[in-house]
Amino acid sequence: MDFDTILVLLFVALFVFPAIGRRVLAWRRLRALSALERERGTRVIAMIHRQETIGFLGVPLFRFIDIEDSEAVLRAIRMTPDDRPIDVILHTPGGLVLASEQIAYALRDHPAKVTVIVPHYAMSGGTLIALGADEIRMDAAAVLGPVDPQLGELPAASIVRVAQRKPIERVEDRTLIMADVAEKAVRHMKEVVTSLVSRRLEAKEAETLAEQLAGGHYTHDDPITLGEARELGLPVEDGVPIEAYELMALFAQSGGRRPSVQYIPLPAPPAPPPRRSTRP
Repeated sequence: MDFDTILVLLFVALFVFPAIGRRVLAWRRLRALSALERERGTRVIAMIHRQETIGFLGVPLFRFIDIEDSEAVLRAIRMTPDDRPIDVILHTPGGLVLASEQIAYALRDHPAKVTVIVPHYAMSGGTLIALGADEIRMDAAAVLGPVDPQLGELPAASIVRVAQRKPIERVEDRTLIMADVAEKAVRHMKEVVTSLVSRRLEAKEAETLAEQLAGGHYTHDDPITLGEARELGLPVEDGVPIEAYELMALFAQSGGRRPSVQYIPLPAPPAPPPRRSTRP
């Protein structure tokens, strides 16, 4: 084998094989989506944001809810007949408020039943999207999160409270401006939450829920468990279709490094009975 042939083979290995692998993976994901649609008789829309790698160098790609996501989801909803239910598989740390609001309102206005499926977590903007659904199905260990707006790295509600507690003469103009913007952001988010849940909750209950989720009573990454979501009045149910887990498995978390969690990827057999002591 000459040197030129070796170079050609290396080129194929570095560029062609990864491209083929991505196409095969995309085909497997479509098959998993189709299997879930057949099982539940719904239109399935998956929004799964995980760290993936691109290219032969394994460059990490971090995803969150953005305008491209909202455009794609709204397009999928428009293509769905009014009498066909929609399932949305959500796995996301959150993202842009504008994009999340658009998706949530579009799901709320779909005439047929809308179910949001959360296998692991749907934080921040993901929770806002879930509020637009008729039903939220969560894994027993899955979590949602508060939807309190953030200004940069600071919670909007905290900025408002700080400006209110300090004497006005000791507050910088920049802080006052930020507090004004933060107050508007918090008020807007409460109005959005109230609007999304007002069809299934009484006015007072909707306002209470909006205050709890958007009023800055938790840290932004504080997990809301299935039980806590029920106590807040959210329409949550325990249980995720097995096909949703199979779809999640097709979205790699990361690559190019040693995994920190390892296990045999097969169902574990029943535990053996404890050994009895043979000593007298």
